[in-house]
Amino acid sequence: MDIKYIELKTGYSDDGPAWIGNVKESKTGKTLYFNDHAFQKCQGVQGNYYDVETGEEYWISGVKRNGQDRHWAGSGKVIIDRKCIDEYLSVVNLPSLPTSDFIVEDIEDSFPVERINQLLNEK
Repeated sequence: MDIKYIELKTGYSDDGPAWIGNVKESKTGKTLYFNDHAFQKCQGVQGNYYDVETGEEYWISGVKRNGQDRHWAGSGKVIIDRKCIDEYLSVVNLPSLPTSDFIVEDIEDSFPVERINQLLNEK
């Protein structure tokens, strides 16, 4: 598992809901799993991944060392999984989490591999 930055782009400009949390990659590397969702790469209008079940576009990337994960024109607090704080702080080299930029929550590591495999095999 890796920690990633995930932002919903569909229906938003650069200020959609955003999270930093544990992401699991499929064996083939084609699918990413996060928070009971599955994503595959796309050549979207705003996103670089789409939700396999809803079609919504997301921007998913590794966290940036400078801590500026949101687009420069974006705004809003990022929800960060409590389990990922230490790793995130290590990446951005900060002693503590800037509370003005984050909301700390417990995000369940729910990776719907079986459900998504079944869905993709039906298509």
